[in-house]
Amino acid sequence: MVFQSLEAPAVPFRQFVLKTHSRCNLACTYCYIYAGPDHSWRDRPPHAPPGTVRRTALRIAEHVRAHGLDEIRVDLHGGEPLLTGPGPLLAQAAALRAVLPAGCRAHLGVQTNGTLLTPQALDALAAAGFRIGLSLDGGTPGLNRRRVDHAGRPSWAAASRAARLLARRPDAFAGILCTIDITSDPALVYGSLRALGPPMLDFLLPHANWTSRPPLPPGPASRTPYGDWLCTVFDLWWDEKEPAPRIRLFTEIIGLLLGRPSSSEAVGLSPVVALVVDTDGAIEQVDSLKSAYEGAAATGLDVFRNSFDEALAHPGMAARRLGADGLCAQCRACPLLTVCGGGNYAHRYRAGSGFRNPSVYCADLERVIRHIAARLDAEVHADRPPGAGAGLAAVSVNWPTPYKT
Repeated sequence: MVFQSLEAPAVPFRQFVLKTHSRCNLACTYCYIYAGPDHSWRDRPPHAPPGTVRRTALRIAEHVRAHGLDEIRVDLHGGEPLLTGPGPLLAQAAALRAVLPAGCRAHLGVQTNGTLLTPQALDALAAAGFRIGLSLDGGTPGLNRRRVDHAGRPSWAAASRAARLLARRPDAFAGILCTIDITSDPALVYGSLRALGPPMLDFLLPHANWTSRPPLPPGPASRTPYGDWLCTVFDLWWDEKEPAPRIRLFTEIIGLLLGRPSSSEAVGLSPVVALVVDTDGAIEQVDSLKSAYEGAAATGLDVFRNSFDEALAHPGMAARRLGADGLCAQCRACPLLTVCGGGNYAHRYRAGSGFRNPSVYCADLERVIRHIAARLDAEVHADRPPGAGAGLAAVSVNWPTPYKT
């Protein structure tokens, strides 16, 4: 399959998200994969067969050699990647290492809901060089009320055991991913997650768009409810007197304000360098696009017939590497353009006009960016030495990698 490439920089892929299992043992009420408009997971094998694993490893190695890459990131996802235990994850890592050029380092990660993580599985994954990310909505049973199994039973007891296991293994603990619940107290969410000892927190805006709007809190409406929520967390984090975890969204925004490139699709204009390989070998764009409409992430390519260089030329992939040229006129005229970058690509979608719109969270992003800029400016001009708060110290020590993940 040949595509007419858009005028986008030929930046190679550096992150490969490999689906090891297409099913999940939880039925989180807000899940954009299983409760969203795209149902392609139903037609895919439950787990990636060995032949698909080997072919994917060869395609990654081919891409690494073609572009002379010295490091890549490989994340094993689902569904829930631990549904079949750690064995398939270890096999995927071994298949990759067997073919990867000697000069390239692979950073391996697993994102899990934690309910199936055992001490034995953690030991095996850590020994193989994996870092493990945990998905939670907070550090209490009540905050995780939306994370239930298919019978509606809470998952907190098992997930909290995983959090305790990971806290005892900082070498293998990548951090906690938390989708914002606008009805939850931001101070309680931050404090309870911080108490679990993660090295990093990643607060995600719920995947929503102009056609499927984000949830709103009860009571009087704020123009920027998500921005207000994030500003509350930012102030708590910034004013910490003890060492604090890196909060990815905040360090990204601070880095952009200071002139660094972005490494997250949530903000900034750096080209996206990630792709997804599903359990059947299909090459897809990032999963967040599945929140827009059926087939939004599809490319029609697969690892058996197509190289990752062919995927680079796919119009959907190229559109997300256009930077400011890929944004609508309102975004290009915005003074926050280089920091906001139009927000997450999936959040710009509107039925009938596609993705060339401002983010549905436009006002929220402006709110939090201006708030962070004001706090940073005050810190820089304060009489006390920079870094007195734990927030700025976390920024100084934990700069993100210079490519999107």
